[in-house]
Amino acid sequence: MRIGSLVYDERIERMDIRFGLEEYYGGLHCGEGMEVMLDGKWIPTRIEMDINCKWYLVGVDADSLVGLTVRI
Repeated sequence: MRIGSLVYDERIERMDIRFGLEEYYGGLHCGEGMEVMLDGKWIPTRIEMDINCKWYLVGVDADSLVGLTVRI
């Protein structure tokens, strides 16, 4: 498993995971599973997009996904 931070890639209009300065996952697709760090615990989730084209993590209440620590 690799740990990184969620970022939004405007070029491909998708959420992505940044592992280092120049290393990225390559763009996330709806339904992709991962774990997110919340309150010191890894929580299993998956990424989806709502009808307003807003990305969200299933079962995660967050105003913004950008910057969340995830592992995949």
